[in-house]
Amino acid sequence: MEQNESSRRSFLRKALTLSAVTALPTILTNTVSGVEQPATKSVAAGEKVNLALCGIGNRGGEIAQALYDTGLCNIVALCDVDMGAPHTLKVMNMFPNVAKFQDFRVMFDKMGSQIDAVTAGVPDFAHFPIAMLAMSLGKGIYSEKPMGRTFNEVQLMMNAAKKYKVANQMGNQGHSEANYFQFKAWKEAGIIKDVTAVTAHMNSARRWHGWDFKNAKYPDAQPIPATLDWEQWHMTTAKKHDYNKDYHLGQWRCWYDFGMGALGDWGAHIIDTCHEFLDLGLPYEVEALKAEGWNSYYYPQSTTLVFKFPKRGNMPAMDITWYDGVNNVPQVPEGYGVSALDPNIPPTSTGKIQPSKLNPGKIIYSKELIFKGGSHGSTLSIIPEAKAKEMASKLPEVAKSPSNHFANFLLAVKGQEICRSRFEISGPLSQVFNLGVLAQQLNTKLVFDREKKQITNNKVANELLVNAAPRKGWEQYYKL
Repeated sequence: MEQNESSRRSFLRKALTLSAVTALPTILTNTVSGVEQPATKSVAAGEKVNLALCGIGNRGGEIAQALYDTGLCNIVALCDVDMGAPHTLKVMNMFPNVAKFQDFRVMFDKMGSQIDAVTAGVPDFAHFPIAMLAMSLGKGIYSEKPMGRTFNEVQLMMNAAKKYKVANQMGNQGHSEANYFQFKAWKEAGIIKDVTAVTAHMNSARRWHGWDFKNAKYPDAQPIPATLDWEQWHMTTAKKHDYNKDYHLGQWRCWYDFGMGALGDWGAHIIDTCHEFLDLGLPYEVEALKAEGWNSYYYPQSTTLVFKFPKRGNMPAMDITWYDGVNNVPQVPEGYGVSALDPNIPPTSTGKIQPSKLNPGKIIYSKELIFKGGSHGSTLSIIPEAKAKEMASKLPEVAKSPSNHFANFLLAVKGQEICRSRFEISGPLSQVFNLGVLAQQLNTKLVFDREKKQITNNKVANELLVNAAPRKGWEQYYKL
């Protein structure tokens, strides 16, 4: 796990000779060198994908297990900035003879020729550099949701995926489950049409709930765990923080500097099919209607956001209203019925979803019908029950998924399937969340130019589409 600085510098010099992806023309300007893209190593039909794991604890460890369980991959490298900490031991013990690294750059430098694909099961702010380097080297990338911490990083990831033509998948696993195929079939059959509003809700307790928001501040410095490379943990993040346990092991999600709150965590599991199959793209306006417990450090205790989308083809303009917070529960329509807990929805980081609260999910309002649905792969139902019975004979047959989300990615690396949540689809969805987080962070309304990809009514917010310049030594990931 010793970092070879000479080797790393050599690798980065080589990486910088690769052609640069054009950034947002209204935000960043990079040149394109025209260098031929690296060849993707082919994986024969009977071969397994050689997979490197970046992030092997907690959610990263769950991803590792799920990908390995498909039987479609060999695990050839493990990488984690906290290698050897208790939360990494399960995966380390599963693959005791696999090479281990604390720096993904050193991993690529030493083992790049042996790797077909990479995971980024790491915090929101750390997806970007791993994904960009992997794609520029011709490696498939499985990145956890949301794709990137800033709007511009997500745009660069989409550009790179298009340029390098490697398999790329965002980890909202419900996009390969029943709701995906049902929503698609119902939309194509005209059952879901003329949608005018969607209510999306996630009302379970979050990590930062109960914190003293009236006296909000960054936490005090604590001793850095012996296993943790705290410098490397920051990745491209410009502002370095002193170590505190309330940044590490999932706590990063609480802070605007590192995570994307409840919206970034659960939005991709709730809004994803609405966004794709209703062709929503980017909103023209996002407004924070409620931000209880607002402060400039971490997320509110409860938030209500409204995203406004224009008319698209023959589909009417529509709004998505997002509710989070334990007591910020939206009203439900008459005939909604009981919000039973869906066993397919995993528990939150703070424990089981409370039965007394509304099940995480969505309510879809169209001109003729109302649908209710849960999160992840949970299917929709028509409400009220009498209307559902009336429509039963008109509902189309729904195809079964040919592969789960993890197998879908590995089969795409092998050229046998196409990733269902590839960056061209999951990128604009992630950018919706990027804009929503900016509205939360500034507690305001943002007007967005969908063509120029600029915020037109708030200079500070527009600058935050890019955020601060990366730390010294990490600039090259914005030029790959």
